[in-house]
Amino acid sequence: MGMLVIHHLVKDFDTWKPAYDRHADKRKAAGLRHDHVLQSVTDPNNVTIVMDFMDVSRAKAFAASSNLKTVMKAAGVVGAPVIHILKKVT
Repeated sequence: MGMLVIHHLVKDFDTWKPAYDRHADKRKAAGLRHDHVLQSVTDPNNVTIVMDFMDVSRAKAFAASSNLKTVMKAAGVVGAPVIHILKKVT
């Protein structure tokens, strides 16, 4: 088990969030669960998403997918996101 963490700036959170919500089926299909959407306390357009995964190869495929890039661009993501794929240490 691990976590996928995506950090990016968006042009407008209120425009971005509905697009993020519409993409839920793709996240679920990739095995991503328990997503948390977080905003910076000083800038609501500074967004971090944290999701759990069970299969690292599926998480990597999702993070690298052209679909994700297309959806992010259409939703107003500014610049390249920073994506971390982390594993739980026991």
